[in-house]
Amino acid sequence: MPIVEVSPGVSIAYETFGDPSDAPVLLVMGFSAQMIAWHEDFCRALAHRGRYVIRYDNRDCGLSTKFDDHPVDTGRLIAAVSSGDIPSALAMVPYTLQDMADDGLDLLTALGIERAHVVGSSMGGMIAQTMAVTRPRRVLTLTSMMSSTGEPEYGRSSPEAQAVVSSPKPADREGYIAAAERDLVWASKRYGDPAALRELAANSYDRAYHPAGVGRQLGAMVLGGSRADALRKLRVPTLVIHGLDDTLVDPSGGERTADLVPGAKLLLIPGMGHDRPRELWPEINDAIEAHTSLLRDKPEAGVEVDAPTKRL
Repeated sequence: MPIVEVSPGVSIAYETFGDPSDAPVLLVMGFSAQMIAWHEDFCRALAHRGRYVIRYDNRDCGLSTKFDDHPVDTGRLIAAVSSGDIPSALAMVPYTLQDMADDGLDLLTALGIERAHVVGSSMGGMIAQTMAVTRPRRVLTLTSMMSSTGEPEYGRSSPEAQAVVSSPKPADREGYIAAAERDLVWASKRYGDPAALRELAANSYDRAYHPAGVGRQLGAMVLGGSRADALRKLRVPTLVIHGLDDTLVDPSGGERTADLVPGAKLLLIPGMGHDRPRELWPEINDAIEAHTSLLRDKPEAGVEVDAPTKRL
């Protein structure tokens, strides 16, 4: 597994699929999940469509740099945010969502890639949005999947999903794997697969079990603030994908994102939750392939788009 230093003190683990001469697609994973949550078969299927696919571990996850010299008490962090004591919360976390966005773009630089299509899932969608609004010349197109805008009134979790995501997972391997089935609460109702959840949990535990990074990533995410004003000004071609079964990030998060970004396309997928079930890969990859073909004859990023939101 290649690992490259992208900035002083920060190294990022990554993997590529396909022909480097094809259009690059950077896959950005979500909260506390390693890059292997982008299933290898999913990546290869996208690569077979003529895309050079890059997946990577965010900082504090997987095989990328850990910030263990900055411990975060998740309970204290949540209490500070809930009480509105944002200065105290900010003082607890060592990096921001912008730092995580810079990691992905700096990885592209290290790979000799000036611009890429960026696809982000969940917190990865927030990171991808941040890439697009702060460094638009690096982003050919944006695909924001099962994500939201940072506005607290949109994309809320159901009480059941919130209870699961807030519960610490067991530290032992057997318990950790068994607890993965809790994620069915936000999975696709039709396609939820307990065996697949257990397999991913086992592979993740064996590859790089690192619960200490969860609090720091959480801090970066919840303190990222609203991107609404920036998204209104975004001129990067944008596709928003959201599952109608999503209870972790309510579909209103995707709808709001598409409403804000000029010319954005919105794909709401029936039967999809806060996951990417294998049965829906063809539909998801069809949408990504079509969207990332937009600039085939116009490779410049930051293309002006000023059309009403189109719902697919």
